[in-house]
Amino acid sequence: MPIPGEGHITAAFLPAAARIEEADLIRAAQRGDQGAFESLVQAHDQSVLRLACNLLRSEQDAFDIYQEAFLRVYRKLHLFRFDCSFRTWLFRIVTNLCLDHLRKKKVRKEEPAAIATPEGEVDRMAAVAQENPYDDPQRSLMSGQLRSRIERALSELTPRERMVFEMRHYQGMRLRAIGEALGATEEAAKNCLFRATQKMRSALGDFL
Repeated sequence: MPIPGEGHITAAFLPAAARIEEADLIRAAQRGDQGAFESLVQAHDQSVLRLACNLLRSEQDAFDIYQEAFLRVYRKLHLFRFDCSFRTWLFRIVTNLCLDHLRKKKVRKEEPAAIATPEGEVDRMAAVAQENPYDDPQRSLMSGQLRSRIERALSELTPRERMVFEMRHYQGMRLRAIGEALGATEEAAKNCLFRATQKMRSALGDFL
Protein backbone atom coordinates (compact mmCIF):
# COMPACT_ATOMS: atom_id res chain seq x y z
CA MET A 1 0.00 0.00 0.00
CA PRO A 2 1.49 3.38 -0.96
CA ILE A 3 2.77 5.68 1.76
CA PRO A 4 1.18 9.17 1.74
CA GLY A 5 3.32 11.55 -0.27
CA GLU A 6 3.51 15.23 -1.05
CA GLY A 7 1.72 16.99 -3.86
CA HIS A 8 -1.23 14.68 -4.41
CA ILE A 9 -4.36 16.39 -5.71
CA THR A 10 -7.45 15.54 -3.71
CA ALA A 11 -10.70 14.66 -5.43
CA ALA A 12 -12.42 17.79 -4.13
CA PHE A 13 -10.43 19.92 -6.58
CA LEU A 14 -10.46 17.59 -9.56
CA PRO A 15 -12.13 18.90 -12.76
CA ALA A 16 -15.14 17.05 -14.17
CA ALA A 17 -13.04 15.14 -16.70
CA ALA A 18 -10.77 13.88 -13.93
CA ARG A 19 -13.77 12.77 -11.86
CA ILE A 20 -14.96 10.75 -14.85
CA GLU A 21 -11.50 9.26 -15.04
CA GLU A 22 -11.74 8.42 -11.33
CA ALA A 23 -14.95 6.50 -12.01
CA ASP A 24 -13.01 4.49 -14.60
CA LEU A 25 -10.29 3.87 -12.02
CA ILE A 26 -12.87 2.63 -9.52
CA ARG A 27 -14.36 0.21 -12.06
CA ALA A 28 -10.90 -1.02 -13.00
CA ALA A 29 -10.00 -1.51 -9.34
CA GLN A 30 -13.26 -3.39 -8.81
CA ARG A 31 -12.11 -5.74 -11.57
CA GLY A 32 -8.88 -6.36 -9.68
CA ASP A 33 -6.54 -3.84 -11.31
CA GLN A 34 -3.95 -3.19 -8.59
CA GLY A 35 -2.50 -0.16 -10.37
CA ALA A 36 -5.93 1.48 -10.50
CA PHE A 37 -6.44 0.88 -6.80
CA GLU A 38 -3.06 2.42 -5.98
CA SER A 39 -4.00 5.48 -8.06
CA LEU A 40 -7.18 5.85 -5.99
CA VAL A 41 -5.16 5.66 -2.79
CA GLN A 42 -2.72 8.30 -4.03
CA ALA A 43 -5.59 10.64 -4.98
CA HIS A 44 -7.09 10.54 -1.48
CA ASP A 45 -4.36 9.59 0.96
CA GLN A 46 -3.50 13.10 2.14
CA SER A 47 -7.09 14.08 2.91
CA VAL A 48 -7.69 10.78 4.73
CA LEU A 49 -4.54 11.13 6.81
CA ARG A 50 -5.25 14.77 7.63
CA LEU A 51 -8.81 14.02 8.68
CA ALA A 52 -7.71 11.18 10.95
CA CYS A 53 -4.80 13.15 12.41
CA ASN A 54 -6.89 16.23 13.16
CA LEU A 55 -9.48 14.14 14.91
CA LEU A 56 -7.26 11.74 16.82
CA ARG A 57 -4.44 14.23 17.58
CA SER A 58 -1.91 11.43 17.17
CA GLU A 59 0.13 10.79 14.04
CA GLN A 60 0.60 7.12 14.89
CA ASP A 61 -3.11 6.54 15.58
CA ALA A 62 -3.99 8.46 12.42
CA PHE A 63 -1.63 6.35 10.32
CA ASP A 64 -3.14 3.18 11.81
CA ILE A 65 -6.61 4.43 10.83
CA TYR A 66 -5.31 5.35 7.38
CA GLN A 67 -4.03 1.84 6.85
CA GLU A 68 -7.20 0.23 8.16
CA ALA A 69 -9.41 2.53 6.08
CA PHE A 70 -7.74 1.66 2.78
CA LEU A 71 -7.65 -2.01 3.73
CA ARG A 72 -11.44 -1.86 4.17
CA VAL A 73 -11.78 0.00 0.90
CA TYR A 74 -9.77 -2.75 -0.80
CA ARG A 75 -12.00 -5.43 0.69
CA LYS A 76 -15.31 -3.66 0.11
CA LEU A 77 -14.73 -1.77 -3.12
CA HIS A 78 -16.91 -4.26 -4.97
CA LEU A 79 -19.84 -2.97 -2.87
CA PHE A 80 -19.43 0.63 -4.07
CA ARG A 81 -22.37 1.43 -6.34
CA PHE A 82 -21.73 5.09 -7.28
CA ASP A 83 -24.83 6.28 -5.39
CA CYS A 84 -22.59 8.87 -3.72
CA SER A 85 -19.12 10.20 -4.49
CA PHE A 86 -16.19 7.89 -3.82
CA ARG A 87 -14.76 10.53 -1.47
CA THR A 88 -17.94 10.58 0.61
CA TRP A 89 -17.97 6.79 0.77
CA LEU A 90 -14.31 6.75 1.78
CA PHE A 91 -14.79 9.42 4.44
CA ARG A 92 -17.71 7.45 5.86
CA ILE A 93 -15.31 4.55 6.43
CA VAL A 94 -12.67 6.84 7.95
CA THR A 95 -15.08 8.65 10.26
CA ASN A 96 -16.58 5.40 11.53
CA LEU A 97 -13.10 4.03 12.27
CA CYS A 98 -12.08 7.23 14.05
CA LEU A 99 -15.22 7.38 16.17
CA ASP A 100 -14.86 3.70 17.08
CA HIS A 101 -11.25 4.34 18.06
CA LEU A 102 -12.23 7.27 20.27
CA ARG A 103 -15.07 5.38 21.89
CA LYS A 104 -12.77 2.49 22.74
CA LYS A 105 -10.15 4.72 24.26
CA LYS A 106 -12.81 6.95 25.90
CA VAL A 107 -10.35 9.81 25.95
CA ARG A 108 -8.92 11.81 23.11
CA LYS A 109 -5.18 11.53 22.67
CA GLU A 110 -3.66 14.99 22.54
CA GLU A 111 -0.18 15.90 21.43
CA PRO A 112 1.92 17.05 24.39
CA ALA A 113 2.18 20.81 24.69
CA ALA A 114 5.95 20.51 25.20
CA ILE A 115 8.67 18.50 23.52
CA ALA A 116 11.96 17.34 24.98
CA THR A 117 15.17 19.02 23.79
CA PRO A 118 18.78 18.91 25.05
CA GLU A 119 18.05 22.22 26.80
CA GLY A 120 14.89 20.89 28.45
CA GLU A 121 11.20 20.99 27.55
CA VAL A 122 10.17 23.55 24.95
CA ASP A 123 6.67 24.58 23.93
CA ARG A 124 5.77 22.71 20.74
CA MET A 125 4.54 25.80 18.94
CA ALA A 126 7.58 27.84 19.97
CA ALA A 127 9.81 25.06 18.67
CA VAL A 128 8.53 25.37 15.08
CA ALA A 129 11.45 26.57 12.98
CA GLN A 130 11.01 29.82 11.09
CA GLU A 131 11.68 29.34 7.37
CA ASN A 132 12.42 33.02 6.79
CA PRO A 133 15.03 34.52 9.12
CA TYR A 134 13.79 38.01 8.26
CA ASP A 135 10.26 37.43 9.54
CA ASP A 136 8.89 40.08 11.86
CA PRO A 137 9.44 38.67 15.40
CA GLN A 138 6.17 40.17 16.63
CA ARG A 139 4.26 38.66 13.72
CA SER A 140 5.92 35.28 14.32
CA LEU A 141 4.97 35.43 18.00
CA MET A 142 1.34 36.24 17.17
CA SER A 143 1.24 33.44 14.59
CA GLY A 144 2.57 30.94 17.12
CA GLN A 145 0.07 32.08 19.74
CA LEU A 146 -2.79 31.76 17.25
CA ARG A 147 -1.74 28.24 16.25
CA SER A 148 -1.57 27.28 19.91
CA ARG A 149 -5.02 28.73 20.59
CA ILE A 150 -6.52 26.96 17.58
CA GLU A 151 -5.00 23.69 18.78
CA ARG A 152 -6.51 24.13 22.24
CA ALA A 153 -9.86 25.21 20.81
CA LEU A 154 -10.02 22.15 18.55
CA SER A 155 -9.25 19.92 21.52
CA GLU A 156 -12.36 21.24 23.28
CA LEU A 157 -14.68 20.12 20.48
CA THR A 158 -16.39 16.75 20.66
CA PRO A 159 -15.08 14.16 18.20
CA ARG A 160 -18.11 14.64 15.95
CA GLU A 161 -17.87 18.45 16.09
CA ARG A 162 -14.17 18.34 15.27
CA MET A 163 -14.83 15.97 12.40
CA VAL A 164 -17.55 18.18 10.90
CA PHE A 165 -15.40 21.30 11.36
CA GLU A 166 -12.44 19.56 9.70
CA MET A 167 -14.46 18.27 6.74
CA ARG A 168 -16.12 21.65 6.12
CA HIS A 169 -13.24 24.07 6.62
CA TYR A 170 -10.17 21.97 5.77
CA GLN A 171 -11.56 19.47 3.27
CA GLY A 172 -14.05 21.89 1.68
CA MET A 173 -16.91 19.39 1.78
CA ARG A 174 -20.54 20.45 1.44
CA LEU A 175 -22.85 19.91 4.39
CA ARG A 176 -24.86 17.32 2.50
CA ALA A 177 -21.70 15.27 1.82
CA ILE A 178 -20.61 15.66 5.45
CA GLY A 179 -23.97 14.36 6.60
CA GLU A 180 -23.69 11.40 4.24
CA ALA A 181 -20.17 10.64 5.48
CA LEU A 182 -21.43 10.65 9.07
CA GLY A 183 -24.58 8.69 8.29
CA ALA A 184 -26.66 11.72 9.30
CA THR A 185 -28.82 14.35 7.64
CA GLU A 186 -27.59 17.60 6.14
CA GLU A 187 -29.48 19.46 8.88
CA ALA A 188 -27.72 17.46 11.60
CA ALA A 189 -24.35 18.26 10.03
CA LYS A 190 -25.31 21.93 9.82
CA ASN A 191 -26.28 22.03 13.50
CA CYS A 192 -23.09 20.26 14.51
CA LEU A 193 -21.02 22.72 12.46
CA PHE A 194 -22.83 25.63 14.08
CA ARG A 195 -21.98 24.36 17.57
CA ALA A 196 -18.35 23.79 16.60
CA THR A 197 -18.08 27.25 15.01
CA GLN A 198 -19.55 28.94 18.07
CA LYS A 199 -17.05 27.18 20.32
CA MET A 200 -14.16 28.15 18.06
CA ARG A 201 -15.29 31.77 17.91
CA SER A 202 -15.62 31.90 21.67
CA ALA A 203 -12.13 30.45 22.14
CA LEU A 204 -10.52 32.68 19.51
CA GLY A 205 -12.58 35.83 20.05
CA ASP A 206 -9.73 38.24 20.76
CA PHE A 207 -7.79 37.00 17.73
CA LEU A 208 -10.66 37.45 15.27
